[in-house]
Amino acid sequence: MRIDFTGRYALVTGAASGIGRATARWLADAGITGLVLVDTDADGLSAVELACEVRRVVGDVGDPELWERIEAETPRLDHAVLNAGVPPSGVPVADMSAEQWRRVLGTNLDGVFYGLRCALRLLRGAGGSIVLTSSVAGIRPMESTADYGTAKAGLGHLAKVAALENAAADIRVNVVVPGSVDTGIWDAQEVFRQAVADSGEDRAAVVARVGALNTPRGRWARPEEMADCIGFLLSDLAANVTGAHLVSDGGISLVSARSRW
Repeated sequence: MRIDFTGRYALVTGAASGIGRATARWLADAGITGLVLVDTDADGLSAVELACEVRRVVGDVGDPELWERIEAETPRLDHAVLNAGVPPSGVPVADMSAEQWRRVLGTNLDGVFYGLRCALRLLRGAGGSIVLTSSVAGIRPMESTADYGTAKAGLGHLAKVAALENAAADIRVNVVVPGSVDTGIWDAQEVFRQAVADSGEDRAAVVARVGALNTPRGRWARPEEMADCIGFLLSDLAANVTGAHLVSDGGISLVSARSRW
């Protein structure tokens, strides 16, 4: 069966880079008619050039007023990819400040709730599909990721409830669970920056070395591989799939939770 999104409209958050940008390109290649791209990075959004109608919205997904505006300005929606996120604060629970906790939960869980609520309202009466981007950190404990992992675990349960509530309305809600993906989110984490500085290697060499150490497949994933999973879940090929978690982590969840740098 050929995947064809001709005549459909989708929304993608975190679209300026990484998995979000790869997903937007995947949808454009699949014939999507129009996209709403959301990110805080105005320059990054401007650089995403696609062969379809594009509306770029610059804003923080953790701001409910942003979603009120998107809902009011979006006449039609068939699909949504709620992918925007920020990295963990990188500190143990005992040392984490309230501000650090709220920053991560505010984007990675509250922002998904606001976006999901908006998408469900826009899909009412017509049906459609939604995919949320979680993380392997939400299904297994990892040191210094309590804020991030808690948000991703909560996101998974939120998706299941929404899937149950909206199944009869032909609205599907699913979750993709990446492991280590080579995106810019790593560059914002002190542990990664320190690994690069200590090694004397360039970024690509550290990514290759850490991938070989910490993933059963021996490498980190590419954003385009996550876009393939998301596209499948959005598509009619997954027409009978809702409330599911598609774990695409290269086997990370099968091994010890301790990472080696």
